[in-house]
Amino acid sequence: MQESRAFLRSLGFPERDLYELPDSEKRFPDGAQYRIELPSVEGPRALEATLEEIDRHGITVHRVSQGSGIMLLTDDEIVEMNRMCAERGMELSLFVGPRGAWDISAQPFTKAGSSIALRHEGADQLVYAMEDLKRGASLGLRGALVADEGLLYLTKKMKEKGLLPKDFVVKVSVQLAAANPVSVKIIQDLGADTFNVPTALTLPKLAAIRQAIDIPIDLYVEVPDNFGGFIRHYEIPELIRILAPVYIKFGLRNHPDVYPSGLHWEATNIQLCRERVRRAALGIQIIERYYPEAKTSKLGASDLGIPQVSVRQGDNR
Repeated sequence: MQESRAFLRSLGFPERDLYELPDSEKRFPDGAQYRIELPSVEGPRALEATLEEIDRHGITVHRVSQGSGIMLLTDDEIVEMNRMCAERGMELSLFVGPRGAWDISAQPFTKAGSSIALRHEGADQLVYAMEDLKRGASLGLRGALVADEGLLYLTKKMKEKGLLPKDFVVKVSVQLAAANPVSVKIIQDLGADTFNVPTALTLPKLAAIRQAIDIPIDLYVEVPDNFGGFIRHYEIPELIRILAPVYIKFGLRNHPDVYPSGLHWEATNIQLCRERVRRAALGIQIIERYYPEAKTSKLGASDLGIPQVSVRQGDNR
């Protein structure tokens, strides 16, 4: 084992999980240790309700994300969501639409094959995904989720060639599922701007991943049931200390699978969003109680994927 550990060390990786849980000295560009993310904000009315609850609780949320996909939102809906987030200096991250589970393949719906559900099957589906990204960017979107290594690599090349804006934030979904320092470093090298680690990793495992990468880590501290249903609120101060820069992400337990979403789920989505904000308020209270010196970002931070809304788009309400 010592030879293998030494070999990992020679490549610049931690040789073991870090049970001593060292402080992370890494930070967001503005010096912050943590930011707050709310997922599953499925459409303009859900976002509107989310913002109402954020104001009612008096909390700061830096990023909202959505899971149904760019392809299932109209241009007007995307522009409206862009406008609402841009007005607050918040990042909006929409999932790439075409994926295995939306296609005609049976494997994503089998127990053994579910891991392929968000991969892009074949070259055509990669093209569709690229078109989804280009359409979102043309409407002012500056953030999207991907869950396929091939598409991730293509986003890097698209930025280099001007097919996507250089400030477009590529967020890698939890469903890509890289779970060790070497795998996550590969994801960073492929072009990830931020990476959502699997939901059930222990603190020592997470600390080892942080040592290997520089990009922000996204971490569920309340996890939807289909990813485990864990509620890790009391660990938030330690997670910030050892994982900075980190997005503390509040999912929701007892959350039905609403994907792909639409008007038929809108009333449910709105209530889920309101409760998700309440859970975030509870988590932020824990930070204030046990780690009040932890630094967070102000809205409008330069590296957030804040939508760019033109005058024409802003009038298209």
